[in-house]
Amino acid sequence: LLVDGQEVHFSSPQAAQKSGIVEVHQELSLLPNMTVAENIWLAHEPLNRMAFVRRREIHARTQKLLDLFADTTRSSMQPDALVSTLSPDERQIVEILKALSLEPRIMILDEATASLDSRQVQRLFELMSQWKAQNRALVFVSHRMDEIFRVADRVTVLRSGKAVMSGLLKETNERELVSMMVESTVVARYIKHDEAAHKTAPIRVQVENLHTSVVREASFDLHDGELLGLGGLRGQGQNDILLALFGALPFTGNIILTDRQVHFTHPRQAMHAGLAYVPGDRGTEGLLPIRSILENLQLPSWQRYGVPLKLQAARQDATTMAQRLNIVMSSLNNPVSSLSGGNAQKVVLGKWLLRNPHVLLLDDPTKGVDVKAKEDFYKILSELKDAGAAILFYSSDDEELLGLCDRVLVLHDGQLQAELAGARLTRSDLVAASMGSQTA
Repeated sequence: LLVDGQEVHFSSPQAAQKSGIVEVHQELSLLPNMTVAENIWLAHEPLNRMAFVRRREIHARTQKLLDLFADTTRSSMQPDALVSTLSPDERQIVEILKALSLEPRIMILDEATASLDSRQVQRLFELMSQWKAQNRALVFVSHRMDEIFRVADRVTVLRSGKAVMSGLLKETNERELVSMMVESTVVARYIKHDEAAHKTAPIRVQVENLHTSVVREASFDLHDGELLGLGGLRGQGQNDILLALFGALPFTGNIILTDRQVHFTHPRQAMHAGLAYVPGDRGTEGLLPIRSILENLQLPSWQRYGVPLKLQAARQDATTMAQRLNIVMSSLNNPVSSLSGGNAQKVVLGKWLLRNPHVLLLDDPTKGVDVKAKEDFYKILSELKDAGAAILFYSSDDEELLGLCDRVLVLHDGQLQAELAGARLTRSDLVAASMGSQTA
């Protein structure tokens, strides 16, 4: 490794930071019970001559950093706010600002846009342009091709730990890059729409006048064998709908599940009724990182194997699911933290598929995963649809919604702004509805 032409050997991230190299991690490194300011300045707090922390200075400098993303979040973030009270996109912003506070010469951004909405992504790209003008070097790791072509000058493709291509971005194209990433040309990324099939299928879930602290008067149906999308800018109530259906968020209104009215007040009730929820934050909500892959795959299902535990049967079922989802691993006994982001997300999905759910609630399941893992997800979603599963699917990727879903419900300011299907299932209609256009 050469920095400024000199060979270096870093023994720790702190050693790299001293040389001006900082990373924005894909898996957030924030401490939830500390404030925004405390997280940003942790381990490099400004001190006075008596070695006391300059709290006023920290507050002022934190506010200056937060102002870089002003008007891009639903509420104004404050330096004294606990990180645990922030939304996923706000936490990602704090992670970026934490790295920026170190005034790096080289900044590595690992899937830094995965939790951000379109406005926040645009602001980040504007800031990246400013940092480039200040002669900072940026390494931007992303699986979103459109973003790479928007911000990068040069590109390197890694596959199985090896660099298989490196060169100027203007000398290649998206199809060529994707082909190099997955070892074969991807002809069709998405499953095809079948507009007629779900219309004649039974209604699995009927929602009437759903209210939460964010959502207002949401009403819709979800059919067996349908993939129904939730679109709109991040934070418009998509997550609330998924959590309310899964019994993890208080709500008012009516939910009818297969002709039976239900009001789940705990996820356990929803789970026993055949619902499954894949959360957007796998690190804190979907997995136990220090536990084994086997334990994580079987988290919702241990009771099925009796007392004493039939471990061999549990291991065989987990092995079969790992093979079905193409989870790349060396052993089920390894901690799930040893997996890549895409394979870890497959574990989150696989633990629920072992219960054969009738209704699958997905919160941005392909966020921050590689192209090959996305292909595997799309294939499994197609199989689940064909088997009659009802799927409610939120994605921050508009192209994914348009390519996968039979219908898309677009939320704006907590309300269902539009239902898009058939000829209206277009990017222009989706963007217009996301911005609150009444003509969408």
